Amino acid sequence: MTQAAKDAAKFLKSTLRLPSSTFPPRPRPADIAKYLPRCTDDLYAWQRHERPAANTFVLHDGPPYANGDLHVGHALNKIIKDIICRSRLAEGKRIDYVPGWDCHGLPIELKALEHHGWERGRGVDPVAIRKAARKFAYKAVDKQMAGFRSWGVMGDWKSHWLTMQKDFELRQLSVFQAMAEHGLIYRKHKPVYWSPSSGTALAEAELEYQDDHVSNAALVKLKLDDSDGIHALIWTTTPWTLPANQAIAINSNLQYCVALSRTHGPLVVAQSRLDYIEETIGEQLIVVMEEFPMSELLSTTYSGLAQFGSEAAHRPIIHADFVSAESGTGLVHCAPGHGMEDYDALQPLIKKGIVSVKAPVDNLGRFDDTTASPGDPSLLSGKYVFEEGNQTVLDLLKSEDLLVHQHTYKHKYPIDWRTKEPVIIRATAQWFADISKIRADTLGALDAVHFLPDSGKSRLRSFIENRSEWCISRQRAWGVPIPALYHGTTGEEVLSSESITHITSVIKERGIDAWWSDAPDDPAWVVPGLSSAPSEYVRGTDTMDVWFDSGTSWTYILSDKDSSQPQSTPLADIYVEGTDQHRGWFQSSLLTNVAYQKSLHPSATSTYAPFRTLATHGFTLDAQGKKMSKSLGNVIAPSQIIAGIEPATKPSPSAMAPAKKKQKRDNHLLGPDALRMWVAGSEWTKDVVISEKVVSSVHNALDKYRLTFKMLLGMLADFDPQAAVPYSKMARLDQIAMHHLHCTCMAVRKAYNDLEFHKAAGGIYRWVAMDLSSFYFEAIKDTIYCDKPSSERRLSAQTALHNIFCQLQEMLGPIAPLLIEETWEYTPERYKIGLEPPLKRIWKELPESWYDRQLEELLPTIMAINSSVKSAQEAARTSKLMGQSLASDVTIYLQRDVDVSSIPEETWVEILVVSNVHVLGYGEERMNLHGLNMQSGREWSRATEIVSAAGQKVGLAVVQSPQREKCARCWKYVVEHAGAKERSTSSDLDELALCGRCTDAVAEFQR
Repeated sequence: MTQAAKDAAKFLKSTLRLPSSTFPPRPRPADIAKYLPRCTDDLYAWQRHERPAANTFVLHDGPPYANGDLHVGHALNKIIKDIICRSRLAEGKRIDYVPGWDCHGLPIELKALEHHGWERGRGVDPVAIRKAARKFAYKAVDKQMAGFRSWGVMGDWKSHWLTMQKDFELRQLSVFQAMAEHGLIYRKHKPVYWSPSSGTALAEAELEYQDDHVSNAALVKLKLDDSDGIHALIWTTTPWTLPANQAIAINSNLQYCVALSRTHGPLVVAQSRLDYIEETIGEQLIVVMEEFPMSELLSTTYSGLAQFGSEAAHRPIIHADFVSAESGTGLVHCAPGHGMEDYDALQPLIKKGIVSVKAPVDNLGRFDDTTASPGDPSLLSGKYVFEEGNQTVLDLLKSEDLLVHQHTYKHKYPIDWRTKEPVIIRATAQWFADISKIRADTLGALDAVHFLPDSGKSRLRSFIENRSEWCISRQRAWGVPIPALYHGTTGEEVLSSESITHITSVIKERGIDAWWSDAPDDPAWVVPGLSSAPSEYVRGTDTMDVWFDSGTSWTYILSDKDSSQPQSTPLADIYVEGTDQHRGWFQSSLLTNVAYQKSLHPSATSTYAPFRTLATHGFTLDAQGKKMSKSLGNVIAPSQIIAGIEPATKPSPSAMAPAKKKQKRDNHLLGPDALRMWVAGSEWTKDVVISEKVVSSVHNALDKYRLTFKMLLGMLADFDPQAAVPYSKMARLDQIAMHHLHCTCMAVRKAYNDLEFHKAAGGIYRWVAMDLSSFYFEAIKDTIYCDKPSSERRLSAQTALHNIFCQLQEMLGPIAPLLIEETWEYTPERYKIGLEPPLKRIWKELPESWYDRQLEELLPTIMAINSSVKSAQEAARTSKLMGQSLASDVTIYLQRDVDVSSIPEETWVEILVVSNVHVLGYGEERMNLHGLNMQSGREWSRATEIVSAAGQKVGLAVVQSPQREKCARCWKYVVEHAGAKERSTSSDLDELALCGRCTDAVAEFQR
């Protein structure tokens, strides 16, 4: 080629309309800081002003705990909520999302104590604790809020609520008062779950269960009174509760006998448990009384160790249904101060004063100084019941020859879900909410709730069905006080509508800290009209369960509604939290809201849950399915996902023979959209895995989207949307693209509506990777690059690209808002005319014409032909017969019953990216596939069978050497040989063969 020809080729290249866009391949940190407020704070404020209040969607925030750094679990939760809000915004809703924080409770109190070097339970001033806890919580809230906002979560951050705010606390007290007035609040001395590690009572919702807890179990004999050395044999896994023993329970449906042990004497046991007892103690028992008369047994008394006080003598034997023949000896030791079943079974005797509710254990789980062993307090005083206290009891029993056998026993046992330490059951005076009175209304309210997943309904219902009361008092300084007064001498509580109203008014005036800081005898807190002088009363020190705090957060939504009318709908459209909240916030919100409705309007025929939809997400796990923890070293921080995790490098197999270097994934900052795409791509109603592999795929997808937008912006750079071509005049290839787009959009919108974001994310990515990048973009490159700007074919393609660009923005908007805001920034100003910013758009109904049923049926055949042609081309490349796909012509032979007549041959040329295509039919005769694979000089062909999706052979695809000459501009082999020879003697430009289309395009360019 002469220099003149080279210059001509360079000129020809300059006439091509190659995509050009300044859209960057990576987001710059400065740009992220610029786009973030636009697509969060500014967008939220805009929609609150522009969208009608009558069409509001309310997502009520389940408050995170204001304690510690953010982790991927926080990211999963907040981003799920944000994608929900953004998708509903795209549907035309006005969004109401006000973030909140749970600020009271033990973990924050412990942090405050730790920070100042104070020891819990050692007389620390509660006012000082509250001041330190409040300061810690405010710092945690500020830090967490900054993190949430950096993830692109939009909401009313300025109006965020805290459970420690005065207005919140007053609303909480109003709910408590309404429940008290309705008779749902009461105080009782009874056994409750108690956490020695936390030093407070716990509700059932605050328990977890350890499956492999090990107890020191024992077989203990207790002597029957007025008998000739006969003992009742009991089995217990908590020997430390024996100082509180008040009775033995048997089941009158079982048969009891007296069995003689050569070591331990005559023992009363259930006959069905003899084998177990013999195996356990290692000796054969001789039955000396086949059946102990039931009436006689139930009228017998027994005595325990004298060291446990006078209350251990002459104890009754009672019937109880819970006694089983499946374990133990058939006799159960009862300590109503340490057992809920014991307490219930002994109620008649407790009311008569025959037995007492004794619980000689202090707040820290140690035996007390007086009642555990009254005769000699030093025996047990101060000893921790799970350790030396338990062992001392066993030693006492052994010294009195009452310990028949001791052994370790592995079983399921409740633990404090915060400290992970075992709890005890301990009788104390606590405040309770009566759930039994509102259970039916609560369960009825759930019938109208939509659950995601469906299993959440049975889970929440089971918690409500199996709960009769809720222990709402806690022994903490940092919280909302239970507004009760106590008589200093009698201990009688004062909790009435008048007293709560009075106390609330003082809190309004002085602030809630004054409950602790005011002088104990300050009369201002005492409601006038009590039977004793104000100086006789003291304020209580119990605070409310933090679940009562956060459970009343629905009052924030209720604050602008008329409480004089019964609640007629759920207050929020959706609650979304982790699956553990069925026993926590979901339950406390439901119970307090239903209780409030019944308290204000007891005659109302219907009650409603505070949520219309209840959705739960799983936990975050590592690649091996393990929970993330610092001790395991498998924690992945949200910041790592945003920045990209460096892949682990493997050492080479041998120093002598180093392994081939594998190209490393380029790690680069992609901004919060990377974190959001991980969330969106996860099936979040189940446990969610996060690993380097997952992060890598997220980054690859986000890179793919950036490249796709860069291509779209480049190909649309010279397009005016006003010049869009009507669908009916679009080329068939572009109609195929519109059909793909329609199907994708509809599937993605449905997935968003169903909260199945993984289906939306997966659908978008498959469409971009397969239908766009691998199919449509490849097919239209020739048209976009080589056609003149005014050509109808190019305008048709750009019309399709315009629709694709806009719809891709709208589909990705809820997931990757920063990317979409950035694409808008780089959209030409003239292009924006008539278009709304993508994040503010409402998803409009797609044109019905885009969905083509005929194409839907034909597409599998089109894809089968495309695949066969690619296979034949690859065979030709392997034989070094061709390079680019344009250097081939194609003939498609189809059986006559395969109708592709609606696809013009010029469309097949575009789809297959070749120079020429012929589509021919053939009958039943089989074509000679071998004969179609040939090579003779410059002539060659390769053929493959066309196989349908159902596996049927429907034709042949023959790829062959091009029959014309290559165009120097578009590189298609479409130039007639004769024309080329004629032009070769003309000007320098005409030395290079051009097709008619390129000749016209160059002429227009030169004008």
